[in-house]
Amino acid sequence: MANPGSDIMANPGSDAKPVSYSRTTLTELMIPSYANFGGRVHGGILLSLMDKVAYACAAKHAGTYCVTVSVDGVNFRQPVEVGELVSLMASVNYVGRTSLVVGIKVIAENVKTGTVKHTNTSYFTMVAKDENEKPTEVPPLLLETAEDARRFLESMKRKELRANFAEHFDNAKTRMLLSENLHLLANERCMLNRLNQD
Repeated sequence: MANPGSDIMANPGSDAKPVSYSRTTLTELMIPSYANFGGRVHGGILLSLMDKVAYACAAKHAGTYCVTVSVDGVNFRQPVEVGELVSLMASVNYVGRTSLVVGIKVIAENVKTGTVKHTNTSYFTMVAKDENEKPTEVPPLLLETAEDARRFLESMKRKELRANFAEHFDNAKTRMLLSENLHLLANERCMLNRLNQD
C-alpha cells in the first residue's frame, strides 16, 4: 500500500533546512533563587527559559536575529520543584515567509528518583529581522518525517483557528452592549457597583 502523500514531493529549493538542523535542547538546574513564595519554581523563570530556547532554535534556522511576537498554549501542567533538572526541547514546526513557529516541550527530572514529568508544551511565533530591523525571509522547512509533516499541518490549523477567533471576538466586542449583557454576570463571582454606562 502506498504511503499517503508519498506522491506529493515538495521542492522548496536548495536553501531549505531540515527540522533536525535547528532542533535545540536547553537543560538547566532549578536553583533556590528561582523559587516563588510557595517554594516551587516561578512560572516567569520557565517562560524566560522557553523564550531563550525559542530564540536559539529560530535564529539557527533563519540564520539571523529573531524576535518573539506571540506565544500560544502556556499551560503549566505540573509544578517544577527546586533541585529538578528542566529540559526544554525546541524545534521549528512551521515557517511562513518571515515568521517561524517553534514548538517547545518542557520536562522536569528529579535526579534522585529518576522521575520525569511533562510540565509544558508551548508554541512561540518568531519573526526574523535583518540588519535594519526589518522582517526578512526565512529558509523553507524540509520535512523529513511524518511527525515533521504532522506538526507543520497542526501549526497551519492553529494559525487558522487563531485568526478565526480574533475575528469573531472583535466582532463580538463591537456588538456587545453593556445594558443587554449585564444579566450574564448574575452567577459569576463579581459584584456590581453603580455603573456609569454613558
